[in-house]
Amino acid sequence: MSGFDTVWLDLREPADNAARDPDLRQAAIESVVVAGDDVRVVDLGCGTGSTVRALAPQSSSWHWRLVDNDPQLLEEAANRLGMPGRVECLQADLSLLAAELFTDARLVTASALFDLVSAEFLERLLHLLGEREIGLYTALNYDGVCSWEIAHEADALVVEAFNAHQRRDKGFGPALGPTAEPVLSRLAEQAGFKVLAGQSPWHLGGDHAELQRQFIAGMANAAAETDQIEKAMLHDWRRMRLEMASRSSCEVGHWDMLLLR
Repeated sequence: MSGFDTVWLDLREPADNAARDPDLRQAAIESVVVAGDDVRVVDLGCGTGSTVRALAPQSSSWHWRLVDNDPQLLEEAANRLGMPGRVECLQADLSLLAAELFTDARLVTASALFDLVSAEFLERLLHLLGEREIGLYTALNYDGVCSWEIAHEADALVVEAFNAHQRRDKGFGPALGPTAEPVLSRLAEQAGFKVLAGQSPWHLGGDHAELQRQFIAGMANAAAETDQIEKAMLHDWRRMRLEMASRSSCEVGHWDMLLLR
């Protein structure tokens, strides 16, 4: 699973890095550091390797197993990271979630992934990690909240339709979308994990104009597929939002979570 191109991933990486909850990021690093040298970390849905870079400089001394179903993104990650001998790139269908992915791992990471998966996927993942005493650090999962500095009458309708679209199957069964945080927290507690959570919203201003445009276009396309909004209103919302991207700001809610055994 990835389904994202490098243009989108490159646009969002600076915003992601600025948004990550700093305390959870540090706690995730410390959970690995205490294990000593030659520790292995598995990154699910790795894209171009943004999680490795986000946890730098400590992450450069770890052994990474990067997992994605897109061979081009895996090749791009290997080229960009430039960590020969410390990065293993593995093409795999994450929906199958094979136990072998987690061999010898101390920590599993995932960014912008768990709002796309089902409760059944999370149950399977937590079972595999729990029986191996592996921690989990996940960041930048969408929470369903979007707001703009300059309002449009269709804002709430578009967000509602977009959130409904986020609940559709993304390749892992019916997606949790904005409900993923409480579901993961509940399942993790039931599985015996210590749960630490924090917020990681995007704060996008004019300096993120192109990221705003890409996000707005994606929202509008998804909302249109639901048929919940009158087409003329949605068209006007998209036009106004694209025109205002360089002059207005928006906030997009995300959450991070660290699960420890």
